[in-house]
Amino acid sequence: MKALITGGEGGLGRAMRARLEREGYEVESLDLLNGFDVTDPQAWERVEAVDLAVLNAGILTPETDLRELTTEDYRRAVAVNVDGVVFGVRRLARVMDGGTIVATASLAGLVGMPLDAIYSLTKHAVVGFVRSVAPVLAPIKVNAICPGIADTAMLDQHDQRALFAEAGFPLLRPDEVAEAMWLAANSEGTGECWFVQPGREPGPFRFANVPGPRREGATVGLPPITP
Repeated sequence: MKALITGGEGGLGRAMRARLEREGYEVESLDLLNGFDVTDPQAWERVEAVDLAVLNAGILTPETDLRELTTEDYRRAVAVNVDGVVFGVRRLARVMDGGTIVATASLAGLVGMPLDAIYSLTKHAVVGFVRSVAPVLAPIKVNAICPGIADTAMLDQHDQRALFAEAGFPLLRPDEVAEAMWLAANSEGTGECWFVQPGREPGPFRFANVPGPRREGATVGLPPITP
């Protein structure tokens, strides 16, 4: 069995690799550290079919104050966090006849994250993309995981580790996120977004239904989900 993981050299990526290797997968790590840029469409053209793909690469913005954020840094965050998922799913959908894709979103894709509004924007995009694209890519399954705050090097970028420690806020261990990835990968469902929080069993987030339109006093359904 073959798998690939983007961002495979980071804290979550390494834990996911180890989890899949324990299950007998031959895992390829696609990471900027070993020469793979998820924002490059041409790089994706060299990727072939696998049984399981984990699109995990993600970054924070260097500046959390929107007023000080440069256009270059904004576009880089969107490119890594959003394009890296879209380009990956597009390529894999072209070469895979089945199998599973899991994208790493974030709890910041389900709720607001004032600490980094652009990061939250990108993860909301991943959640919306997964929910929207999954129905049209069957038999390929496409799910997402939405971890809360994980104990990785990303916490140190904006000195957030001390903030959470002072507040007594529990952090996820990378192996807990890796286990949630494995559960999402083996789910019977598609288009699911799994919440991952310390002390809780991971599971698909239940999105509230939005009110449907009305016509002549009667409520009609939402638009068709497939073309």
